[in-house]
Amino acid sequence: MGRPPTRPGRLRDGFYIEVRTKGSKTGIKLRSDTLEEMKQAAVHYGKTKEVNVLGEYKNGKPVNNK
Repeated sequence: MGRPPTRPGRLRDGFYIEVRTKGSKTGIKLRSDTLEEMKQAAVHYGKTKEVNVLGEYKNGKPVNNK
């Protein structure tokens, strides 16, 4: 057995949503290449899960689209 990682993994460039089961504290992050794909995934998972749109990430950091 090895030692667990001490720092979180970096996020790849793309658009992210967080999906979790209703009432759960933790969820998973799903990446899409385009904004349209992210919106479709949010609608798809939103029927049965809680969806939190995280937005666009570049170089592991969120991009502010103001």
